[in-house]
Amino acid sequence: MSTDQPAAAVVPVTSTTTNLALVASFAALTAVCSIVAVPLSAGSTPITLQTFAVILAGAVLGARRGALAIGLYLAVGFAGLPVFSQGFGGPAMFGRPSLGYLLAFPLAAFVIGFLVERFRARSWVLSTGLIIAAGALGSLVVYAVGVPVMAAMTSMSFTQAFVVNLAFVPFDAVKLVLAAIVAASIHRAFPELLGPRREPDAA
Repeated sequence: MSTDQPAAAVVPVTSTTTNLALVASFAALTAVCSIVAVPLSAGSTPITLQTFAVILAGAVLGARRGALAIGLYLAVGFAGLPVFSQGFGGPAMFGRPSLGYLLAFPLAAFVIGFLVERFRARSWVLSTGLIIAAGALGSLVVYAVGVPVMAAMTSMSFTQAFVVNLAFVPFDAVKLVLAAIVAASIHRAFPELLGPRREPDAA
């Protein structure tokens, strides 16, 4: 009699249970990364590790699950739990300068995840480079929404808000590289985490 384990005993990385656990875990990680917040100036959007978590969620989980994880984080925060930077939460967040950045996070995670899924690299070095490129584009998405909203929520002009946003760029670059290294290492250890590899369409 065969002693092989039945195939049903192995839980695939794309099972519903696994997906829910991953989405919840990355939502919690984003909340933890929001604890440390350094304001640039009075009333401005602070520097946090949120973008690190957003990039990591998109790069590790892919477009759909990454966006769902960040969306869950926002839903919990807007519902009232103090999971946003500086311990804020609830509907009052809709009047804060950081609103645009928050609302752009799920879209950024989706864009990053889509690119990583679509152009997945086989080597660790190429994978890290791809995630850095995808994360840079995702960061631009966050800036494109966050800057005009910050200007609208404060007395700053768009140009002033843009200049203030420039202070985030060096810190975001460091977080981007760290997130890319971590994500590439995770995919090297768990190559099927994103599901079956999708090859770009032939020209």
